[in-house]
Amino acid sequence: MIPVPTGARMWLATGHTDMRRGFPSLALQVQEVLHKDPLSGHLFVFRGRRSNLVKMIWHDGQGACLFTKRLERGRFVWPSVAGGAVTISSAQMSYLLSGIDWRNPQETHRPTRIG
Repeated sequence: MIPVPTGARMWLATGHTDMRRGFPSLALQVQEVLHKDPLSGHLFVFRGRRSNLVKMIWHDGQGACLFTKRLERGRFVWPSVAGGAVTISSAQMSYLLSGIDWRNPQETHRPTRIG
């Protein structure tokens, strides 16, 4: 898990985001759409259209960090709230990054056979 300091919040940008974007354009989206400061030390998470890819940006006080995760199976469960951001806990973030519904912890993909 990302070593986010105590007190830092984790924000999910609702809707989907163009995954070709890098830190500068995602930081601009944080400022203009979410009305937050991308250099605040908070973690901002964006989801791709197919829901199997997320990008996270975080400024650790020394520099900009950009993390990407793609699920091979399943999808990331995202809030259906339109326009804006939703804050979640670090435990919920761990579920989300594992492909588990953070609102009701259950796996989104279950193996159908062994081997």
